[in-house]
Amino acid sequence: MYLSIGNDMAVRQSSIIGIFDMDNTSTSKRTKLFLEKAEKMGQVVPCDDLPKSYILTAEYGLTRIYLTSLSIQTLEKRLK
Repeated sequence: MYLSIGNDMAVRQSSIIGIFDMDNTSTSKRTKLFLEKAEKMGQVVPCDDLPKSYILTAEYGLTRIYLTSLSIQTLEKRLK
C-alpha cells in the first residue's frame, strides 16, 4: 500500500522508517546536521508549500527524505 503525502506524491508504506514533525525535530543540532547532509547528497524531495513534517524512507538501498505540508496527525489518519 501507498501513503499519499500531498503534491500528487505517494510513498510505499513498507519503506517508511519514520514520520517526524518539522518544528519539534529541527531544533536539535544533530537533526539539523542530518537534514543538511541529506540535502547536499540529493536525498531530500522538497514540497511546494511550507513543510510541516518529513518522512524518512529507505528502499532498494536508497534513503530519501520527503518534505510534506501535511501534519503528522493527517499522515497518521491516512495510514489507518
